[in-house]
Amino acid sequence: MLLQFIQALYIVAAILFILSLAGLSKQSTARMGNMLGMVGMVLALGATIAHSLHLSDTEPHRRSVGVTLLLILVVLALGAVIGTPIARKVEMTQMPELIAMLHSFVGMAAVLVGFNSFLAPEGQAGAVHLVEVGLGVFIGAYTFTGSVVAYLKLSAKMSSKPLVLPGRNMLNLGAFVVFLALLIGLVSIPSASVGLGVVVVAAIALIGFALGYHMVAAIGGGDMPVVVSMLNSYSGWAAAAAGFMLGNNLLIITGALVGSSGAILSYIMCRAMNRSFISVILGGFGVEGGTVAASSEDHGEHREILAPAVAELLTEARRVIITPGYGMAVAKAQYPVADLVHRLRASGVQVTFGVHPVAGRLPGHMNVLLAEAKVPYDIVLEMDEINADFAGTDVVLVIGANDTVNPAALEDPSSPIAGMPVLEVWNAKQVIVFKRSMATGYAGVQNPLFFRENTAMLFGDAKDQVEKIIAALPAKVPA
Repeated sequence: MLLQFIQALYIVAAILFILSLAGLSKQSTARMGNMLGMVGMVLALGATIAHSLHLSDTEPHRRSVGVTLLLILVVLALGAVIGTPIARKVEMTQMPELIAMLHSFVGMAAVLVGFNSFLAPEGQAGAVHLVEVGLGVFIGAYTFTGSVVAYLKLSAKMSSKPLVLPGRNMLNLGAFVVFLALLIGLVSIPSASVGLGVVVVAAIALIGFALGYHMVAAIGGGDMPVVVSMLNSYSGWAAAAAGFMLGNNLLIITGALVGSSGAILSYIMCRAMNRSFISVILGGFGVEGGTVAASSEDHGEHREILAPAVAELLTEARRVIITPGYGMAVAKAQYPVADLVHRLRASGVQVTFGVHPVAGRLPGHMNVLLAEAKVPYDIVLEMDEINADFAGTDVVLVIGANDTVNPAALEDPSSPIAGMPVLEVWNAKQVIVFKRSMATGYAGVQNPLFFRENTAMLFGDAKDQVEKIIAALPAKVPA
């Protein structure tokens, strides 16, 4: 009876996870989607704990129920003590690296589950289970080191430049061949040779660790948003592999949901960046050498503007589009930006936002920031929805964006971001670019937009400059 109840909880939790993903597809339902996911996770944890306690009181796993419960509570407490302060203090701008770090935990968990599953009394029984162990350890190890590298690059603790070793593609191919040979060897080892089996599993883990490091290190920092999304998919497949090893159907379902949704998101992002989805999986895309530094080409002189002049342009405009980027997140400028938008709309100016699919360093980064500042969902448009509107726009405010508004992507075939769809802000009558300096963006590519005749640079902290613009608005603009 208990086992049937536990299975029923697993089914309910799986349904809640599916509904959670559906809710997260829209900003207006994202909060409910999060709540459904949280409820599903509580049910999943409860069912898993009940199942563990049931197993601890049955043969062949008989041991003290009290000891099992104590161990579970200690592990939950450790996770809460470590995770809660990290989640509370992390800035929104640090979310990409936090997520990358969390992916590494999932990968290492799969590795440890693989070793434990192999060493269990029934661990060497059956070729199918041994394949599950080999795949789980390999995917988990790859996910662990790949996620660590992504975290280090996103947090600027490691150079964002790609690591390009001689013959890197052949190195990767050779590692995969060695892994397949080891997997075949693992299945072929006699069940009595546990020590040899452990050595083979450890070798598989080492191959996975090395591949994860090399294949992610070979990708330039400008492409990290896609890498984080892809690692999210890998962490799902690692969890699914752990589910197969543990015989846990809910873990299999959850891992498959995360793996498939992460792969779909990665594919969408690759299309948005004009990158090859297959190349992402193979550990490097874009130009052969990865993202390169800015060229030394002379683009001419840029033109500067001050906040009062921007305020005057905005009050005279009929249509304004704002294109946010990572710089807005760093400056925490979303709140004064929301205030500025409210004032302009109240005075009759049509204001919309244009968000690039990879604005910031995480999919949906800008959307979350704007929603946090209470910007109406219906004026936040995606790139495909708004690109045609720039030609009829009086003023575009580029707040902290760089690579996503770079005309070189469409006009310079030799550019590292050539072919990447961008927000065509230069088609507007006037473009105001908020930047701290003339430095290049995360991809290390100079932006010719800054030197165009209809572009003016507003230097300084984005939050301070927006507040100065608000202060300079005429009294006729309502507060």
